[in-house]
Amino acid sequence: MRDIDVSVITDAIEKMCINANRHLPQDMQAGIKACRACEDGPIACTILDQIIDNFQTADKENVPICQDTGMACIFLEVGQEVHFTGGALYDAVNEGVRRGYTKGYLRKSVEADPIRRGNTGDNTPAMITVDIVPGDKVKITVAPKGFGSENMSALRMFKPSAGLQGIKDFILETVEKAGPNPCPPIVVGVGIGGNFDHVALAAKKALLRPIDSHNPDPYYAALEDEMLEKINELGIGPQGFGGRTTAVGVNIETLPTHIAGMPCAVNISCHVTRHETEVI
Repeated sequence: MRDIDVSVITDAIEKMCINANRHLPQDMQAGIKACRACEDGPIACTILDQIIDNFQTADKENVPICQDTGMACIFLEVGQEVHFTGGALYDAVNEGVRRGYTKGYLRKSVEADPIRRGNTGDNTPAMITVDIVPGDKVKITVAPKGFGSENMSALRMFKPSAGLQGIKDFILETVEKAGPNPCPPIVVGVGIGGNFDHVALAAKKALLRPIDSHNPDPYYAALEDEMLEKINELGIGPQGFGGRTTAVGVNIETLPTHIAGMPCAVNISCHVTRHETEVI
């Protein structure tokens, strides 16, 4: 058994909230630059140049890439041999978010009540997901998620009779309906299988995977490539002004499911698909 004081978790999350909002992951930077090399329309090229200049400036000047610094989505993979000391884990996570968003001068975007509203003032509580895994380490991923793209996401409870074509049509329908709202070029996270709640989480987790990677199953890896091609054929383009680049990546994650179901969730993320990971 390994003891970890929760203050270590707080300190890590504080730092990661700031860094994730300031520094775009290298896979996203490379993906956007590759899209720029493929564009030939003057408006699309200009917009992609501005996007590249923006994330490079944010990286150099240590300022947020986007004014929407997101809702803090925190993913913890906790080794089953870890024993937390010094307080409650969820309290420690939220304290890290509170400090990060305050010290980093990041926008506070969380409302205490979904209908009656009322800003909490410190971007807490975070959306926390915990998975118990073998070992004695804790893997922390901080993924700030803006709602211009989150609002364009969708979930549908298909019957198996819908088949693969039903899944394909749903992904394209969701992206086409989103149009310019999620600030394309986008990343499309897709979850297939499980049940109502787990399929949405699978789609969210798909966004954490580097866009230059593929699903390990060749069947779904080919589907990722096919859907990326079809999405880019929609012609929505950077910021919705037309072009070859509507998405820079499509990541698909799957789960076993019930004989009577085939759930599918599409979680859209903007060109500022941010996340940072640390292992303690």
